Amino acid sequence: MQDEARYAVGIDIGTDNVRAVVGLFEPDKKPTIVGYCEQVNSGMRKGTIVDVNKVANAVDAALATLDKMSGFNITNAAVSIGGSHIQGFNSRGTITVSGHEITTDDIERVHSSATDVQIPVNREILDITPSSYELDGQKGIKDPIGLTGIRLEVDAYIITAMIPHLRNIDQVLETNQMVNYAILPSSIAAAQAVLTDQQKENGVVLIDMGGTTTDISVYEEGDLIYSSVIPVGGNNITNDLAIGLKTDLDIAEKVKIEYALAMSQLRRGGGIIRFKVGNETVSFPSDIVDGIVEARIEHTFGLVNNELRKIKKFANLPGGIVLTGGGAKLKGIASAAKEYMQLAARVGKPHEYGGLGDKVTGPEWATAIGLMKIDFNGNAQKVKAVSKTKKGIFGGMFGKRKN
Repeated sequence: MQDEARYAVGIDIGTDNVRAVVGLFEPDKKPTIVGYCEQVNSGMRKGTIVDVNKVANAVDAALATLDKMSGFNITNAAVSIGGSHIQGFNSRGTITVSGHEITTDDIERVHSSATDVQIPVNREILDITPSSYELDGQKGIKDPIGLTGIRLEVDAYIITAMIPHLRNIDQVLETNQMVNYAILPSSIAAAQAVLTDQQKENGVVLIDMGGTTTDISVYEEGDLIYSSVIPVGGNNITNDLAIGLKTDLDIAEKVKIEYALAMSQLRRGGGIIRFKVGNETVSFPSDIVDGIVEARIEHTFGLVNNELRKIKKFANLPGGIVLTGGGAKLKGIASAAKEYMQLAARVGKPHEYGGLGDKVTGPEWATAIGLMKIDFNGNAQKVKAVSKTKKGIFGGMFGKRKN
């Protein structure tokens, strides 16, 4: 346990918004959220960066707010990456340990062996999750440190991303004078915030419903066993409503957020949805709205089910479904997930944080909170100071952010 106060930062770079949080971690105290920010992001499409400057501006504004709210000199963070280019696969690594006790160095070597695989030249390994180890034929070992043997093997799940997308994120962060950072898939981060160890052990699927993509992560026996990104999200519902109702996108978004239901059977009574836009009153039949939304939700969960069938986990995860992301705010979404996926379902919300923690309890904050936890575990900074004069991998040639 750390014997001094440290802070950690999570930055969720989403298609529509950048959400960022900074937490203060003090010994023997409940973690405290001391800064948060949500900033509109217009430089992304389908989870990937298409305009570096626009994304850099959104991150710049978010970091400036965090700096001001927390009083910290923020240059470190864990950051999300999204998009359907993210892919995972199973791998196995093997090393010889010469009969001595297994050490952390041996663990690092066997993990490195698992990553020594042929991948396309335009891809880079983002994350490796060991599922189990084998020592001299003894299988199912979760933690081999301290055991003695000769041949150590590991089964692991490896996630890769396309290098151009990673370099774009690097450029955004270096533009904002970020020195130390880790980049991780959104759903892996969200899982850190809302899944329990028991759920991961029993078998659970996390569904992170973003604006234009839906990320899924499947856990079993405590480990990540599968991940995937589906190119549909909450914006598809808005677009469907705009087309089906023959109305503007901003009105369709208001209908989705305030009046729509994920399943038509959840609506008590029918009638007309009516509200004012400026001086004009607009109205739509609720059954038309429900039919449009329900069709898109059924399609989305059908795609998730297809992913689960690939690994023989359709309707076969005792820990059920946990929904996160802005799309998880749709009324009745957990009931729809239960109906279409034949599993128990709930909306995952971050909790158990002091300070401003009550401001970031919605499912849309799960990724940022999870990233903050990851940053604390691997990259937390002492509260006293981190110099902004340090240079990162681009040599500090951008240096945009000013405080």
